[in-house]
Amino acid sequence: MAFSRDPATGEPGVYGDVLFDAQGEDVVAGVADPLPLTALEDRLPDAARAVADALALLEREERDLVECEFTIEQGRLWILQYRRAQRSGRAAVRVAVDLVDEGVLEEREAGERLTDAQLAAAHAPRFADAASDGDVLARGCAASPGAGVGTAVFDAHRAAALKEQGRDVVLVRPTTSPSDIHGFIASVAIVTGRGGRTSHAAVVARGMDRPAVCGVGEVRISGAGATVDGVAVQEGDLLAVDGDRGIVSRVAPALADPEQDERLQRLLAWRAAA
Repeated sequence: MAFSRDPATGEPGVYGDVLFDAQGEDVVAGVADPLPLTALEDRLPDAARAVADALALLEREERDLVECEFTIEQGRLWILQYRRAQRSGRAAVRVAVDLVDEGVLEEREAGERLTDAQLAAAHAPRFADAASDGDVLARGCAASPGAGVGTAVFDAHRAAALKEQGRDVVLVRPTTSPSDIHGFIASVAIVTGRGGRTSHAAVVARGMDRPAVCGVGEVRISGAGATVDGVAVQEGDLLAVDGDRGIVSRVAPALADPEQDERLQRLLAWRAAA
């Protein structure tokens, strides 16, 4: 799977994951750890250029960030499907403003594209600094930006039940699937053992503006406990999820002061003038 821009940050440039000798569902489901799309450049440079060209064409057609699922057979690229991509609130702001600067969108259209929820998410908290090495439980892929602090839970139903009790929880799973959606809704952050930034967990977390770290290593659940990359974690243990740096720690670093995002200020001005 590939994106025309980074769906977590909005940064320009083709971004995505690839698995060799596998099916696309393996990437989305997060049942295997994918390689970054740059691996395609190393092994099949002509196919990598074709993916980049296809994404550029699709983005021009949609005038927006797009994602596509693709396969390569005997060196030939096939685009299986594409759509406007899910993105974080921060990415939504950057993409809209950058498309204005590139002459693709008018200011008014860019201002109208973002929802109130996306604008609120663009102000989401983040940690000022990375957790100290001694506090780090696991490291993985920075799949969805933001900072989330809550107690560990290993089941979507349990996450929903604890949320009903007013608890902030972090859902930790080996992988996720659509049946876990109520767990996403109930949780302040998501951690998965497998998968990358195009996995189900990453895509849904960005769409719901939940911080997420994916691919932290094997997660083995046993009752009310688990091992995360070989480290024991119990339900109720405090976890801090740094979706900007791909870190899960046992101690929450201080939050950063709200940033003066120049792109966000421009976008708000366009909305006010509309």
